[in-house]
Amino acid sequence: MNTTINDRLAALREEMQREHLAAVIIPSSDPHQSEYTAAHWKGREYISGFDGSAGTAVVTMTSAALWTDSRYFLAAEEQLHGTEFQLMKLKMEGTPTIAQWLGKEITSAPPLTSHLSTEVAIDGMVASANEVRELVKELRSEGGLTLRTNFDLLARIWRNRPPVPMNPVEIYPMEYAGESCASKLQRIRQALRQQHADGMLMASLDDIAWTLNLRGTDVHCTPVFVSYLLITSHDATLFIYREKLTAEVSAYLKAEGIGVEDYGQVKNALSNYFEYNILMDPDEVNHTLYNIVAAGDGHRQAPLVIEAESPVKRMKTIKNAVEQEGFRRAMLRDGVAMVKFLKWLDEFCGAHKSNVPFTELSVSEQLRQLRAEQSLFRDISFDTIAAYGPHGAVVHYEPTPETDIPLQPEDLLLLDSGAQYIDGTTDITRTIALGPLTDEMRRVYTLVLKGHIQVELARFPQGISGTQLDVLAKRAMWCDGLSYLHGTGHGVGTYLSVHEGPHQIRMEWKPAPLVAGMTVTDEPGIYLAGRFGVRIENTLLIVPATPRSADDQIPQDGLTEFGQFLQFEPLTLCPIDKRPILSEMLDAEERQWLDNYHQMVYERLSPMLSEDETNWLKKACSPL
Repeated sequence: MNTTINDRLAALREEMQREHLAAVIIPSSDPHQSEYTAAHWKGREYISGFDGSAGTAVVTMTSAALWTDSRYFLAAEEQLHGTEFQLMKLKMEGTPTIAQWLGKEITSAPPLTSHLSTEVAIDGMVASANEVRELVKELRSEGGLTLRTNFDLLARIWRNRPPVPMNPVEIYPMEYAGESCASKLQRIRQALRQQHADGMLMASLDDIAWTLNLRGTDVHCTPVFVSYLLITSHDATLFIYREKLTAEVSAYLKAEGIGVEDYGQVKNALSNYFEYNILMDPDEVNHTLYNIVAAGDGHRQAPLVIEAESPVKRMKTIKNAVEQEGFRRAMLRDGVAMVKFLKWLDEFCGAHKSNVPFTELSVSEQLRQLRAEQSLFRDISFDTIAAYGPHGAVVHYEPTPETDIPLQPEDLLLLDSGAQYIDGTTDITRTIALGPLTDEMRRVYTLVLKGHIQVELARFPQGISGTQLDVLAKRAMWCDGLSYLHGTGHGVGTYLSVHEGPHQIRMEWKPAPLVAGMTVTDEPGIYLAGRFGVRIENTLLIVPATPRSADDQIPQDGLTEFGQFLQFEPLTLCPIDKRPILSEMLDAEERQWLDNYHQMVYERLSPMLSEDETNWLKKACSPL
């Protein structure tokens, strides 16, 4: 049994008993609804031991469960082993909702342990307004359960809790941003007027960083800083711990007309908000702050809350010309690092003469060091997934000292990695043959490659949803009875979050339109539990469609009588391993795409490499 987790559960239940609670819900989020959070807010990981980026822990007086998605099923099973936590697999048939599970658990619990309570708690500062709203309705329908949001129970039991980060903020130069803070604020206010909103509360950390042309280091691998931004019709105020502001940043904010208040003062500011209405995204703003505005201060009428998505979400997904060129430069340097790494890995596999075998962790570190040698490198963009053999079937496996295994000159290595450069964020996956492969491995690899190429070949009308492209990645594998449950693609930030939305390519309906200037990944995969996994990923830029041959009917600018047509430009520059490919499974168009892509990779990267590296790349990029 995991005594540490069980001791924490026992301490939590003591506090639950004091508060007469039947259950506590502990989400993965912070007060800003971030995907990746600072250590201070990793409460779900603290109480359960599960460290994936998505999941919700629920604890009653007699039981515990954790809900997470398909990316983490295998990892969660391993990490929850030996604890009280039962794994709940989201979107799988037979999995109850949190409210359904709680209704059954609480009503069936012995009176002594449930203390006849029907109250459930969640911290209103880390749960979004919409999340609380839905929970209230669902819990009420499941046995009349009620929800409390007015405290953080973990704060009472979490010894040595990491503090809120106080790292300094830095200015993001115009030479990389391509648009001033003043211009962005003007566009935001124009968008607010179109929605008849006088102001808005911005809670998303990457939205704030983008708007103000500032960056930070408060969150691992994501260059953001803990803050809120309140925009009104005539001013803007940044709520932040003042210790984080250097003299240079303070002067910059003053010159841009941005007021500064202490982070904790955002509650008072919302209580005293004076405009007629305010836009708040109920999926982004936490319940506590939302309620402060909606309830008013008791002395005057509360402002009208306009519930809508923050306009910044879509603004920042469309990269300006400077940002697009920054991505291309960043991908060049990242491609150089990847080629150096793949050549080094090839030499290891060919000779297999190292007295100390390389492991998943050591190859991750080798790749990080090669990236760190590139100019403008700041950090990795997420923890590297270096998954060898059966570990490749764990979709978001990250090697740890406990799980780390040595590589052998055989089987497949799935390597999903990326970097934060000042001029762009990278995200790339390559599945690499380290030696002899089975026929099954080669067939699966080729099916994934076919799906990857079909997405890259797509041409489509501007404004369609990524959901309408998802089948292209899966058609070939579906014919073999294979599939995958994670998304096919996500947006990528400009020296910001490696996951950027709202646009995506995935099976579930996502109405956000695809338009020129957006970045998006293309990363189909197949994962066979206990055997191996394959994923191939490039980061792409959406651009106007162009003709591909003399008889192509698409005009040079992609503008047809049916509107603007778009296509993908691959930004990632790195050879795709040809050794596992069953070439007879590729059609002529797919083979041509692969050869053309490799020719481009060679032409772009070879001038930046040594003679030995160029020779290796020439072979890796040779026609199929």
